[in-house]
Amino acid sequence: MRILCIGDVVGGVGCRFLRSKLPSLKRFHGVDFVICNGENSADGNGITPLSAQYLFDSGVDAITLGNHSFRRREVYDLLDESPFIVRPANFPSKTTPGKGIINIDTGRRVITLVNLMGNLGMEEGLENAFECADRMLSQAESRIIIVDFHAETTSEKRAMGYYLDGRVSAVFGTHTHVQTSDAQVLPKGTGYITDVGMTGVIHSVLGVKTEIIINRLKTKLPGRFEQAEGDCRIEAALFEIDDKSGKCLTSESLRIE
Repeated sequence: MRILCIGDVVGGVGCRFLRSKLPSLKRFHGVDFVICNGENSADGNGITPLSAQYLFDSGVDAITLGNHSFRRREVYDLLDESPFIVRPANFPSKTTPGKGIINIDTGRRVITLVNLMGNLGMEEGLENAFECADRMLSQAESRIIIVDFHAETTSEKRAMGYYLDGRVSAVFGTHTHVQTSDAQVLPKGTGYITDVGMTGVIHSVLGVKTEIIINRLKTKLPGRFEQAEGDCRIEAALFEIDDKSGKCLTSESLRIE
């Protein structure tokens, strides 16, 4: 089974570019299942029912989220109801909409998808990501387990990769919007990449107009984020998974312009 994991889609411009390229990308690489981080898919960031449906209609099979999961209240009911959207599992389960793990029957195989958020430099007060990972894996209904680890630091992501090595099929990092060059299969058979990157405008700062971010960093004054416009790129990772064992056979990063 070939599973494509797409980096954070930023705003309407990123969504539209994804739609224009995903069908041919799936055909060319023989993709069986598409996972996409959609926590910034709405203009102004966050995710809405409209942006989520746009991603699904474009060929995405499942959506993962992150620290902007709950920015738009209009999506809360969808997070509870949709069997194809997963949010970070280490938010408090009793007060947080949505699910941290989903088991999706593709007709060929069941795929378990887990979303976790890092503890270093992220939201305070979340359950320890490593302990949460153990708890989520006890709920997995498949040997094919994919984990989106939405985290700030490379050290925490690398540590999670090795912690889950041999226990899940693949771990892909999101959040930093910058693709790393370390797509690999870890020693015990888990596919891994520290960060899959971003789907959005190439000449931007994480999808935002460069001048806004530069001015904010120079002056320390707040400014309203506006999405950049221009040529776009899809950044992703492709994992080939053995159906029976759940082990990763190959792992590669992709950049599509």
